[in-house]
Amino acid sequence: MLFAAGESSPWIILGVGLIVGAVVAYVVNMLQGRDAKSQSKRLTDQAKVDCENMIKAAELEKKEKLLQLQSKFDSEIQKAKDEVRKRESELDKREASIKQSSDDLRKQEKFVESNQRKLAERTEDVQRKSEQFSKLIQQQQADLQRVTGMSSEEAKKQLLNVLERELQGEMGSVILKHEKRLNEIVQQKSQDILLTAMQRYASSHTSESTTSTVDIPNDEMKGRIIGREGRNIRAFEKACGCDLIIDDTPGVVIVSGFDPVRREIARSAMEKLVADGRIHPTRIEEIVAACEKQMEGFIRRKGEEAAQEVNIQGLHDRTLDMLGRLHFRTSYSQNVLRHSVEVAFLSGLMAEMIGLDPRLARRAGLLHDIGKAADHELEGGHPKIGADILKRNGENEIVVHAALGHHDQLTTEYPYTLLVATSDACSASRPGARRESLERYIKRMEELETIAKGFQGVEQAFAIQAGRELRVIVASKNTDDTIAAKICRDIATAFEQQLTYPGEIKVTVVRESRFVETAR
Repeated sequence: MLFAAGESSPWIILGVGLIVGAVVAYVVNMLQGRDAKSQSKRLTDQAKVDCENMIKAAELEKKEKLLQLQSKFDSEIQKAKDEVRKRESELDKREASIKQSSDDLRKQEKFVESNQRKLAERTEDVQRKSEQFSKLIQQQQADLQRVTGMSSEEAKKQLLNVLERELQGEMGSVILKHEKRLNEIVQQKSQDILLTAMQRYASSHTSESTTSTVDIPNDEMKGRIIGREGRNIRAFEKACGCDLIIDDTPGVVIVSGFDPVRREIARSAMEKLVADGRIHPTRIEEIVAACEKQMEGFIRRKGEEAAQEVNIQGLHDRTLDMLGRLHFRTSYSQNVLRHSVEVAFLSGLMAEMIGLDPRLARRAGLLHDIGKAADHELEGGHPKIGADILKRNGENEIVVHAALGHHDQLTTEYPYTLLVATSDACSASRPGARRESLERYIKRMEELETIAKGFQGVEQAFAIQAGRELRVIVASKNTDDTIAAKICRDIATAFEQQLTYPGEIKVTVVRESRFVETAR
């Protein structure tokens, strides 16, 4: 029994434990159930409260939106009503305006009808009076013809003669007025054309002298150039036609001659002789002959280059040779070939401006001074010589006339002659075209002042503006205005008779009295 009781006690304990666990679990479940129900009830109540709040908020929002829509709708309705009232007002105004216009039209129609009736009546009256006037005029014409003894044609002729005599004076004054105005316009236009042409073209000029220098390696070469008893130098001068100056100047010999072509041949021949070293009469003649042939080619090339520069074709070979010789001619230190090219360009520019043929004008300008290439060989001035050369070479009559008349020595028959004469004057007298040496410049200034001081009553004379103006001061005590004017004219006449100068010289005579006092 004891053993049995001992063996069953764990089972009892386990059973009691199970019962106690079950009781505890039941108690715990009971407690958890109560808490869940209370929490669920709280959540349910809270959810009901939130739903009610959301419903209230939604109703409030709905009411606000309805109020906004209602306000917007009311404003649009009011705006539409205002627009309708405005249009009704405009339509009323238009209707009133149309009614007024209609009334005005009816009034105008009545007025026009009244005027038409009056016009018809006046037209009939005018026709009736016109017939009466015609009869009166015919009667008066018959009376005038009977009294004067003239027909109507004779009376018209006499009346026209009277009117013509009266209008002649008025026509003369009108013509003079327009001529004066036209001269002013032409003067201004010509100045504009000249200035534009001179500004569009610019050319440089080279100064040439009557001597050329040739460098030699040493002074021993001078003896070889002179030769035994001077035979080499004599042979050289005879072959070249120029003088050879050999002085104490170290390292150079001077070739002198007034013919620039022969001087250039002599210079080139001397350079070749010095470089070759063989200097004797036979060699001199060979070298000079070769240089002459070379110079002919150089002259032809210069003429062709000038013709190409101004775009002129078809020139005769003789004309090209004469044109190339102008490269070695100078006029008042101005290279004649460059001067001719400049005249050609200026003539072409001005011809283009006034509607003439620029190519023909350039041709006439390029060849206008061609006579200077032969004026030392033929008699007469270079215009006549140039015209004869161009005529023999088959040039255009206009070009020949321009060469003959570009110095205003005859009545010009072609406008191209005037263009060439104008371009020639512009090229020769523009600043920088013609340069002088310092010695010649000083000498010319002294000549101007000396001539002026030789007149009685002249106290001082000053040459200014590079000799283009002379300022003369006369004694105010011994001269009056009349004498001063005569002195001015006499000085200008003396310059024209005694001096050779390019352009013009302005003479200004000043006569004044000065009184000086000192306040102490």
